[in-house]
Amino acid sequence: MNISKAYRRQAAAAVAVTAALALTATGCGDDGSSSGDEGSGKGEITFWDNNGGPRTAVWTEIIKDFEKKYPEIDVTYVPIPIADVQSKYDTAIAGGGLPDVGGVGTAYLSNIVSQEALEPVGDRIEGSALEGKLVEAMVESVKDAGGRGEEMYSVPTSANNGALWYRTDLFEAAGLDAPTTWAKFYEAAETLTDAENNKFGYTIRGGAGSIAQAIDAAYGQSGITEFWKGDRTTLNAPENVAALEKYAALYKRTTPAADVNNDFTKMVAQWDSGTIGMLSHNLGSYQDHLKALGKEKFAGIPNPIGDNGTRVQVSNPVDGLGLFKASDNKAAAWKFIEFAASHESNSKWNESAGAIPANTEAAQDLWIDASEPTALGAKSLTDGSTEIVQLPYYLPDWNNISKADNEPEFQKLLLGKITAKAFLDKIADELNAAQAEWQERSNG
Repeated sequence: MNISKAYRRQAAAAVAVTAALALTATGCGDDGSSSGDEGSGKGEITFWDNNGGPRTAVWTEIIKDFEKKYPEIDVTYVPIPIADVQSKYDTAIAGGGLPDVGGVGTAYLSNIVSQEALEPVGDRIEGSALEGKLVEAMVESVKDAGGRGEEMYSVPTSANNGALWYRTDLFEAAGLDAPTTWAKFYEAAETLTDAENNKFGYTIRGGAGSIAQAIDAAYGQSGITEFWKGDRTTLNAPENVAALEKYAALYKRTTPAADVNNDFTKMVAQWDSGTIGMLSHNLGSYQDHLKALGKEKFAGIPNPIGDNGTRVQVSNPVDGLGLFKASDNKAAAWKFIEFAASHESNSKWNESAGAIPANTEAAQDLWIDASEPTALGAKSLTDGSTEIVQLPYYLPDWNNISKADNEPEFQKLLLGKITAKAFLDKIADELNAAQAEWQERSNG
């Protein structure tokens, strides 16, 4: 990449970010439902990274590789913070300014699909270099999350998996076994806590992104393996209420008080400081821990095993790349998607992120076995040892219900202002209503 080209991209990206932020005020551009054009397969395309910041370096490298292979195509890279990505897409769909290609996770895929903003990609995959090269379980997750039967609205690139990270040095010094069961998890949380000396057994997520972690802890302990029983959610079943009650009671007893406001960035940084025994996050923070602690001081395992001898965890979103209808250069945009999901690029991205590749060839690469947490996560999803509770990503309201609408409620639970039952009942009522509306629309 020559200097003038890099400068043009940085300038274009700055303009694109400014435009995205100003969409509400300007209301200009094509909305998401407009149909673009195949284009010449050359020229400029814009790519929105849905986790801008943590993944900018690896995307920059992949884009450089792509432009070397396709010198007639220039990619403008726009990093979007993960916390803002759904609102950015919603704003751009309403007011204009969508990218040609965008990172799209299954947690909010149906919301974008329901607004007719994405191009179906199933036919493009057939006959392409990606045909037969995508992990079938991830393909099925993408189809299910889209909410339109067998049609695909993104090309899967990676899957994450929940991980319980723990400090092996602290466990060894305290004579504790690895927290492979929930009983051992609670024992370690108590044993490793010395609040007077600012040492805690666990850090709990109370800020942005807290709901998924809380739901995972509830189902992980209760052993319930289905999210729906008929047309009603099991979320507020008595077993889940009791499990969440026990989990939330850790706050301030075996966790720092600051946890009530911590999102994943603050939570991970706090754990990496070295005074906390355990952290529930996902494989995506592996590189942060490795850099902060070194390979010998920590380990990561999937969810602890419940009292019934079964490991249960909720499904994690599958990340992917979407082709937007409004693009006027779909041919070039598809070349970028195909390249990014290819063996070499997909392996490079997932190794950097510590995630599980969607490309079947990348999933066989040696680095996965060298990264024990990723290998364990991949194994838990494929060897039958784990029951996965499939979250209803297909509901257009899922992301709002499971995030912005109820994160303040979880903080109230931690602070003792509401009960676990009241918290779960509220979310369950909203989910039951969203499910009924979705079924009515689907049957209509």
